[in-house]
Parts: sequence; structure tokens; C-alpha cells
Amino acid sequence: MSQPGRLRTLLGDYPGTAGVKSGAVASDRLTLDFACYPSVIDGFKPMVRQQAFDVAELAIVSYLIAREFDKPLVLLPVTTTGRFPHARALYNAERGRLWPADLAGKRVAVRSLTTTTGVWLRGMLANDYGVDLNRIEWVTFEDPHVAECHEGGARAPTGRTIIQMLLDGEVDAVLGETSNDPRLKPLLADPKAASEAWFQKHKIVPINHVVVVTKALHDDDPDTVREIYRLLKRSNELCLPQNQTPFGLAAMRPALQLVIDYAAQQKLISRRLCVDELFSDLTSSLA
Repeated sequence: MSQPGRLRTLLGDYPGTAGVKSGAVASDRLTLDFACYPSVIDGFKPMVRQQAFDVAELAIVSYLIAREFDKPLVLLPVTTTGRFPHARALYNAERGRLWPADLAGKRVAVRSLTTTTGVWLRGMLANDYGVDLNRIEWVTFEDPHVAECHEGGARAPTGRTIIQMLLDGEVDAVLGETSNDPRLKPLLADPKAASEAWFQKHKIVPINHVVVVTKALHDDDPDTVREIYRLLKRSNELCLPQNQTPFGLAAMRPALQLVIDYAAQQKLISRRLCVDELFSDLTSSLA
């Protein structure tokens, strides 16, 4: 842990974190020292592998896998980001129209099979569009955040980028990406309508990033954990009702259960957990 009263903190810039990052939401008992990275995602590996921060944003699938390998992290009922990923599956229209039903036998690229947006999209393709994920040749670019996790798929050649491989025809589709290139089109026709239909079916906003604390902080100073939650909850309240990302255990529960189901279905975790297993007695009681 950091100096008394000061916590090493990793949080991205979002409407729900603006209050706590600007100091508009503050505490008289602790100070959050924010790490600076080009992207908050760059801090995920250090958090999982070395517990580089006392409190940190983390992708939910990375947390599920970290839990699988007994990493000393504890989940708070806090979401920093959530979004519908339907527009983030792309194909190259210059090579002909590609539909989800055409993916069998195709090469599909994703940064890592453990990336949360990719897990959501693969779950949707499998369960809502009938795609057999096992009949796809997966191409990956990055190691999982959890070092002990060994994913399948073929590794892209060194130096190649995911969008350029799609443009060059080396892969047939990519998941989890956006592009302004006019040649690249969404795999799911009318992504906005698709996401609205998916929401009407599931009543869920997919969760991407959550917040964790180290087990050492959790065990040694539960009052500080409660104060962290209070700050984040108040910061989130300042951006309502514009921010529709689920916050708090009750609101997060349906999305957490579904992403658990998808992760288990994709064999990223060994069994289907129930949501309450993700939290401690302390963090499940936060409100």
C-alpha cells in the first residue's frame, strides 16, 4: 500500500469518474494519487500481475480470469464503462458482404480472446446469431492481462496491425475495433437497431470496466474501502441521468451474470460462477 492516507489509483476519464478525478468529490481521510498512462488499459497488466495500484479500474473479464488464478484482488460493485459492442465487429466490404452465418471456416482477429469487448461480441454471435465459435480460426495480437492464462488461436505476425490485416485480406473480420475507413463495414447490419433489439431482449447494458482493490487494502483497512466506494458512488451520481452504465451490485448483477456465462461458455474460466462469488462480504454490502 502507499503512504498512509494516499492510495495509488488507476482510473480512466469518464463522466462517472470526472468528479473524483477533478477533486469535486473529495475525502478528508484519504487522497487518490492518479497514475498517468496513454490509455488506462496500459495499467491493467501491472495491476493484475504486480498489484501496482491500491485501487484500479480493470476489465471485467480480466477480473474473472484473475480470480480463476487467485490473484489478490477484490471487486467493488462499481462500473466505470459499459457499452453495446454491436458496431465493433467489422469486415472488408471490398471483398464481398459477410454475415455472421458466413464466419464458419473464416479467420477472425481480436486483440486477445480475453478482451472484454471480444467476449461480449463472441457471446452475442454464438447465442443470438447461432455462430459456432469453434469453427472460426481466431487470430490474436496480445497476451492476456493474467500471465498464467494461455489462450488459443494463432498469433498474428510481429509488426502487423489488426485493421491493416483486415484491409489486406489476411483476416475476414475483426472484433472489438472501430475504423473510419469507408471500406470497413459493420458485420451486424444496422448496429444501432441490433443493440436496441438486444437490449429489449436482455434488459442489460454490457459492462466493460469495473473497479478493484488489492486484497491487502481490503483486509487491512475496510473503512478505506468503504470510503473509496463512497467517493466513486458520489462521482457517478453527479453525471446522472446521462450515464446509464449500471452502478451498484443490484444494477450490475444481470450484466455480470451474463458475462460470466459467456466467459465460461468460451472456456476462459473453468466454471459458471454466481455473481455473489465475485464479491467479499464487505464489498457485497456496499450501498
